[in-house]
Amino acid sequence: MKLVSVIIPTYNRTQYLKQTLESVLNQTYSNIEIWVIDDGTIGDNNKLLCQKFNVNYLKIKNSGTPCKPRNEGIKRAKGTYISFIDDDDLWVYNRIELMVKVLDDNLEYGLVHNYCTLIDENGEKLNKITGRPGSPSVKHGDVSMRMIGNWTISDYPLVRKEILNKIGFFNEEMKAAGEDAEYWARASFFTKFYYLDLPLTKYRIHNENNSTLNKDLYFNLNLIIKSKLDFFLKNGDIDIITYKININNLVKDEIKKIKINSFKNLKILFKLNFFWFFSYKKIKLLLFIIIKR
Repeated sequence: MKLVSVIIPTYNRTQYLKQTLESVLNQTYSNIEIWVIDDGTIGDNNKLLCQKFNVNYLKIKNSGTPCKPRNEGIKRAKGTYISFIDDDDLWVYNRIELMVKVLDDNLEYGLVHNYCTLIDENGEKLNKITGRPGSPSVKHGDVSMRMIGNWTISDYPLVRKEILNKIGFFNEEMKAAGEDAEYWARASFFTKFYYLDLPLTKYRIHNENNSTLNKDLYFNLNLIIKSKLDFFLKNGDIDIITYKININNLVKDEIKKIKINSFKNLKILFKLNFFWFFSYKKIKLLLFIIIKR
């Protein structure tokens, strides 16, 4: 039975963290190590909780982003497989068992993911889901050409440690929004994704959700992804055709964001591709977006 490392970044949410730990510890798969990386919570409540549950705990200086805690967890994880979960979300009891079997039986895949059901701050089911595509094939296989501009990963995938070694660390320069999209977009160039069409994650919706409150923090996401594409092209990880297709996807995605802040988005468009406006299709898309808004 292969070891699975679970990394939980946390900050100042002891009660939610308790529920998250219980959902991981109650998995049907038993060979699990847990690393709780505390991003500088004041006091010892999280430490005492982790001692009670007998899980690994490390407090670091507050970074204000989940990237630093996740990276500290990656450095310490000993598992063959690694997964992440935020300190307010939950897993279905047999999630790890199902995912380990997928990776054990499908060696050509380095990552397995699923879709989520939504729960409220009290853990009550909201009868809503997120991350389930109309067709499973959209999120399955080689998704490197489909990942840019889309939320292909909507939960916490189980990943082979060897793949994480290739991807590298989360971008600690990014604020607490968009870091997941950037990281898993990067991952798509190193491995195929296995999409498991099951609701194995319970994603909690509450007032502290960064993705809900801080949409403005996504402004530079496409530029950050472009910088990674530039590096991959220079390093020989992708070819020029793949590079151009993905830059084109970034431009289209940025055009769709025009409603947020037109001036900033236009500046980003020119940084992505200075000649984007020579494309009739992109100008047509831009006009459609402006009229629709």
